[in-house]
This record gives sequence, structure tokens and C-alpha cells, in this order.
Amino acid sequence: MLVENQLIVELKSVEAIKPIYEAQRLTYMKLADVKIGLLIHFNYTRLKDAIKRFVL
Repeated sequence: MLVENQLIVELKSVEAIKPIYEAQRLTYMKLADVKIGLLIHFNYTRLKDAIKRFVL
């Protein structure tokens, strides 16, 4: 999901976050020329633990 052409957000609900998901996020950010990305993983009990921020 692209938010106001400044932020890429991806929502996941998988058992574990794998390095390939992080690589995908960075690729999406490079192709869209977006500097900030968020990966939100819904398989955590606390939202604070579920958000990972990426910056190019």
C-alpha cells in the first residue's frame, strides 16, 4: 500500500517474518522511489512488537 507517495506499508499475518519479506520491502521502496516503509505483522500480541520500519 502506498500512502501519499511517501510511505509504503505492507501488512502480513504469517507465522514468522523471513528475510525475503524485508528484501521485498526494500525493492518496492527503491522501485517506487519512496524513502520510508513499514512492515506490520499481525501475529504478535502487542502492536509495538509488530511494526518494523525501513529507511533508504
